[in-house]
Amino acid sequence: MDFGVDTAKAAVIAIDLHRGHLDPSVATMPLEAEKAARVVENNRIFFDKCRAAGIPIVHLVTRYRDVAEIRSNPFWRTRADDPNASRKNVEHHNLDGMPGCNIMPELLHKDDMIVDTKKRYDCFVATDLDFTLRRHGINTLLMTGVNTSSCVLATSIRANVLDYATICIEECVDTMDGPVLHEAALTCLRAAFGWVMSGDEALGHLAG
Repeated sequence: MDFGVDTAKAAVIAIDLHRGHLDPSVATMPLEAEKAARVVENNRIFFDKCRAAGIPIVHLVTRYRDVAEIRSNPFWRTRADDPNASRKNVEHHNLDGMPGCNIMPELLHKDDMIVDTKKRYDCFVATDLDFTLRRHGINTLLMTGVNTSSCVLATSIRANVLDYATICIEECVDTMDGPVLHEAALTCLRAAFGWVMSGDEALGHLAG
Protein backbone atom coordinates (compact mmCIF):
# COMPACT_ATOMS: atom_id res chain seq x y z
CA MET A 1 0.00 0.00 0.00
CA ASP A 2 1.15 3.52 -0.82
CA PHE A 3 0.99 5.62 2.35
CA GLY A 4 1.88 8.74 0.38
CA VAL A 5 5.45 9.09 1.63
CA ASP A 6 8.57 8.43 -0.44
CA THR A 7 9.99 5.97 2.09
CA ALA A 8 7.93 5.20 5.18
CA LYS A 9 9.69 5.48 8.52
CA ALA A 10 7.18 4.60 11.19
CA ALA A 11 6.74 5.03 14.91
CA VAL A 12 3.95 3.95 17.24
CA ILE A 13 2.12 6.80 18.98
CA ALA A 14 0.78 5.11 22.12
CA ILE A 15 -1.76 7.49 23.62
CA ASP A 16 -2.64 7.41 27.32
CA LEU A 17 -2.04 3.71 27.89
CA HIS A 18 -1.70 4.52 31.58
CA ARG A 19 -3.26 3.29 34.80
CA GLY A 20 -5.54 6.32 34.93
CA HIS A 21 -7.61 4.74 32.15
CA LEU A 22 -6.66 1.06 32.19
CA ASP A 23 -6.06 -0.10 35.78
CA PRO A 24 -9.45 -0.51 37.50
CA SER A 25 -7.83 -0.34 40.93
CA VAL A 26 -6.72 3.30 40.49
CA ALA A 27 -8.30 4.64 37.28
CA THR A 28 -10.00 8.03 37.62
CA MET A 29 -11.47 7.93 34.09
CA PRO A 30 -11.65 4.18 33.50
CA LEU A 31 -12.31 2.23 30.37
CA GLU A 32 -14.66 -0.67 31.15
CA ALA A 33 -12.60 -3.43 32.74
CA GLU A 34 -13.14 -5.93 29.92
CA LYS A 35 -12.28 -3.35 27.26
CA ALA A 36 -9.27 -2.19 29.24
CA ALA A 37 -7.88 -5.72 29.47
CA ARG A 38 -8.40 -6.21 25.74
CA VAL A 39 -6.74 -2.91 24.84
CA VAL A 40 -3.74 -3.70 27.02
CA GLU A 41 -3.29 -7.19 25.57
CA ASN A 42 -3.76 -6.07 21.96
CA ASN A 43 -1.24 -3.29 22.42
CA ARG A 44 1.22 -5.64 24.12
CA ILE A 45 1.08 -8.02 21.16
CA PHE A 46 1.38 -5.19 18.63
CA PHE A 47 4.24 -3.51 20.48
CA ASP A 48 6.22 -6.75 20.59
CA LYS A 49 5.88 -7.07 16.82
CA CYS A 50 6.86 -3.44 16.28
CA ARG A 51 9.94 -3.74 18.49
CA ALA A 52 10.97 -6.86 16.58
CA ALA A 53 10.61 -4.88 13.35
CA GLY A 54 12.70 -1.99 14.68
CA ILE A 55 9.74 0.41 14.91
CA PRO A 56 10.08 2.76 17.92
CA ILE A 57 7.27 3.33 20.38
CA VAL A 58 6.49 6.79 21.74
CA HIS A 59 4.22 6.85 24.79
CA LEU A 60 2.09 9.94 25.37
CA VAL A 61 0.97 10.37 28.97
CA THR A 62 -1.45 12.93 30.37
CA ARG A 63 -0.04 14.63 33.47
CA TYR A 64 -1.19 17.87 35.15
CA ARG A 65 0.73 19.97 37.69
CA ASP A 66 -2.50 21.10 39.34
CA VAL A 67 -6.24 21.46 38.87
CA ALA A 68 -5.82 24.93 37.34
CA GLU A 69 -4.25 23.34 34.24
CA ILE A 70 -7.39 21.24 33.85
CA ARG A 71 -9.95 23.93 34.64
CA SER A 72 -8.51 26.31 32.07
CA ASN A 73 -10.48 24.28 29.53
CA PRO A 74 -14.00 25.79 29.52
CA PHE A 75 -15.81 22.57 28.59
CA TRP A 76 -13.99 20.37 31.08
CA ARG A 77 -14.79 22.64 34.03
CA THR A 78 -18.51 21.98 33.36
CA ARG A 79 -18.20 18.18 33.49
CA ALA A 80 -18.03 17.94 37.29
CA ASP A 81 -21.59 19.26 37.41
CA ASP A 82 -22.93 16.40 35.26
CA PRO A 83 -22.99 13.03 37.08
CA ASN A 84 -23.67 11.27 33.79
CA ALA A 85 -20.71 12.75 31.92
CA SER A 86 -17.99 10.29 30.94
CA ARG A 87 -15.45 12.92 32.02
CA LYS A 88 -17.05 13.88 35.33
CA ASN A 89 -13.77 13.09 37.13
CA VAL A 90 -11.63 15.23 34.84
CA GLU A 91 -10.54 17.56 37.66
CA HIS A 92 -9.19 14.56 39.61
CA HIS A 93 -7.51 12.82 36.69
CA ASN A 94 -3.74 12.24 36.38
CA LEU A 95 -2.50 14.98 38.64
CA ASP A 96 1.26 14.75 39.10
CA GLY A 97 2.14 12.02 41.58
CA MET A 98 -1.05 10.02 41.16
CA PRO A 99 -0.60 6.33 40.24
CA GLY A 100 -2.75 6.84 37.15
CA CYS A 101 0.13 8.72 35.51
CA ASN A 102 2.12 5.49 35.20
CA ILE A 103 2.12 3.59 31.91
CA MET A 104 0.73 0.06 32.21
CA PRO A 105 3.90 -1.89 33.05
CA GLU A 106 3.35 -4.68 30.53
CA LEU A 107 3.38 -2.08 27.72
CA LEU A 108 6.59 -0.26 28.64
CA HIS A 109 10.08 -1.21 27.49
CA LYS A 110 13.31 0.52 28.52
CA ASP A 111 13.97 1.57 24.91
CA ASP A 112 10.58 3.24 24.44
CA MET A 113 10.36 7.03 24.32
CA ILE A 114 8.03 8.86 26.72
CA VAL A 115 6.40 12.26 26.31
CA ASP A 116 4.60 12.90 29.59
CA THR A 117 3.63 16.55 29.32
CA LYS A 118 0.35 15.93 27.47
CA LYS A 119 -2.43 18.16 28.79
CA ARG A 120 -5.03 18.21 26.01
CA TYR A 121 -6.63 15.76 23.59
CA ASP A 122 -4.21 16.74 20.84
CA CYS A 123 -0.89 15.13 21.79
CA PHE A 124 1.04 17.76 19.84
CA VAL A 125 -0.19 20.68 21.99
CA ALA A 126 2.34 21.84 24.62
CA THR A 127 4.59 18.78 24.11
CA ASP A 128 7.77 18.10 22.16
CA LEU A 129 6.16 15.25 20.17
CA ASP A 130 6.59 16.87 16.75
CA PHE A 131 10.21 17.77 17.53
CA THR A 132 10.93 14.23 18.72
CA LEU A 133 9.41 12.60 15.65
CA ARG A 134 11.12 14.87 13.15
CA ARG A 135 14.52 14.55 14.86
CA HIS A 136 14.22 10.79 14.40
CA GLY A 137 13.09 11.07 10.78
CA ILE A 138 9.60 9.71 11.45
CA ASN A 139 6.97 10.39 8.77
CA THR A 140 4.42 7.63 9.42
CA LEU A 141 2.46 7.28 12.67
CA LEU A 142 0.81 4.11 13.97
CA MET A 143 -1.86 5.36 16.39
CA THR A 144 -2.95 3.28 19.38
CA GLY A 145 -4.53 4.03 22.73
CA VAL A 146 -7.39 5.72 24.55
CA ASN A 147 -9.80 7.37 23.75
CA THR A 148 -10.70 6.80 20.10
CA SER A 149 -13.29 9.57 20.20
CA SER A 150 -11.08 12.24 21.77
CA CYS A 151 -7.30 11.92 22.05
CA VAL A 152 -6.78 9.43 19.23
CA LEU A 153 -9.07 11.38 16.91
CA ALA A 154 -7.66 14.82 17.80
CA THR A 155 -4.05 13.66 17.52
CA SER A 156 -4.67 11.89 14.22
CA ILE A 157 -6.30 15.01 12.77
CA ARG A 158 -3.35 17.14 13.87
CA ALA A 159 -0.88 14.59 12.51
CA ASN A 160 -2.62 14.75 9.14
CA VAL A 161 -2.47 18.55 9.18
CA LEU A 162 1.25 18.33 9.97
CA ASP A 163 1.71 16.05 6.93
CA TYR A 164 2.40 12.77 8.70
CA ALA A 165 0.98 9.59 7.18
CA THR A 166 -1.45 8.46 9.87
CA ILE A 167 -2.61 4.89 10.46
CA CYS A 168 -4.99 3.96 13.29
CA ILE A 169 -4.47 0.41 14.55
CA GLU A 170 -8.06 -0.71 14.94
CA GLU A 171 -7.75 -3.41 17.60
CA CYS A 172 -5.47 -1.22 19.73
CA VAL A 173 -7.87 1.69 20.35
CA ASP A 174 -11.11 2.08 22.29
CA THR A 175 -13.08 4.70 24.19
CA MET A 176 -14.97 5.14 27.44
CA ASP A 177 -17.59 7.04 25.37
CA GLY A 178 -19.09 3.81 24.04
CA PRO A 179 -19.19 1.83 20.79
CA VAL A 180 -21.19 4.36 18.75
CA LEU A 181 -18.63 7.12 19.23
CA HIS A 182 -15.76 4.65 18.81
CA GLU A 183 -17.08 3.70 15.37
CA ALA A 184 -17.90 7.32 14.53
CA ALA A 185 -14.31 8.33 15.25
CA LEU A 186 -12.95 5.56 13.03
CA THR A 187 -15.35 6.64 10.27
CA CYS A 188 -14.07 10.23 10.50
CA LEU A 189 -10.48 9.04 10.31
CA ARG A 190 -11.11 6.86 7.26
CA ALA A 191 -12.97 9.63 5.47
CA ALA A 192 -10.45 12.44 5.71
CA PHE A 193 -7.41 11.90 7.89
CA GLY A 194 -5.75 8.52 7.43
CA TRP A 195 -5.98 4.77 7.32
CA VAL A 196 -7.68 2.39 9.75
CA MET A 197 -6.46 -1.21 9.73
CA SER A 198 -5.23 -4.03 11.91
CA GLY A 199 -1.73 -4.08 13.26
CA ASP A 200 -0.76 -7.05 11.09
CA GLU A 201 -2.06 -5.27 7.98
CA ALA A 202 -0.09 -2.14 8.78
CA LEU A 203 3.14 -4.00 9.51
CA GLY A 204 2.69 -6.09 6.38
CA HIS A 205 2.34 -2.99 4.21
CA LEU A 206 5.31 -1.31 5.87
CA ALA A 207 7.49 -4.36 5.39
CA GLY A 208 6.43 -4.55 1.75
